Amino acid sequence: MTRDYKRTSAGFTRMELAVVILVVATLGTLVFFVLRDTRRLAWGMNCMNNQKSLGVSYRLWAQDHFDLMPFQESTNFGGWSELLTKTNAGQYCWTNFAIMRDFLGDSPKFTVCPADKRKPAANFIVKGTTNDTGNAALKDNTTVSYFVGVTSSDLYPQSILGGDRNLDPGLIPDANYGFSPSDGRGNDVTLYTNSPVCWSLKMHSHGNLAGFGNILLGDGSGQELTSLSFRSDWIVNASTGTNFTGTNQPGFRLIFP
Repeated sequence: MTRDYKRTSAGFTRMELAVVILVVATLGTLVFFVLRDTRRLAWGMNCMNNQKSLGVSYRLWAQDHFDLMPFQESTNFGGWSELLTKTNAGQYCWTNFAIMRDFLGDSPKFTVCPADKRKPAANFIVKGTTNDTGNAALKDNTTVSYFVGVTSSDLYPQSILGGDRNLDPGLIPDANYGFSPSDGRGNDVTLYTNSPVCWSLKMHSHGNLAGFGNILLGDGSGQELTSLSFRSDWIVNASTGTNFTGTNQPGFRLIFP
């Protein structure tokens, strides 16, 4: 007996192909968002670790300088306090980190957040002063991501010692970096307990209107904060008193790169 075999097609129908394409596209989208969120989480952790490393470096530096921070110590003894008498000390923000090079493992990577568009310098300047010559890579603000809270004190553990540069004036997040200008000239800002500020849409915010950013506290710990939490829970705890020349306004002073 001869059997009849029917040839069947192994191909997809149009409907089946459309379903497969839809499933692949959906999975691809899910993978994209998972990888994106994983990368953002890693960036946030790395940034926090950078700032905690800076906190340790501040403490180690202070142990060698009569418990003074770099911004409290005179330039005669390796600090940069005289530069804070300038009307706008923002242009010298980078100096704060260059001064601590020995306590940062001689690695400029700690001065840049991985979520920032700025890149770390290849190396620190030679001695940590503004007039060094030679192989001077970290010589301006364009390789720095973090502001410096120059009115912070170890007497106030919850005072603001540093933080991400994408802090913004006002309650509507800016699309850029807020107080930190793109030209690298820096900014010199005094905030008060009721100052309207928020995180801009850069770095850890990633377009989230709630805004996210990291701060370094006077006790060397770090916090990841929304804009609302920064205003309501932390500005009010910042130490008061500025070192602007000729002013008696209470507030705390932040130097932006």
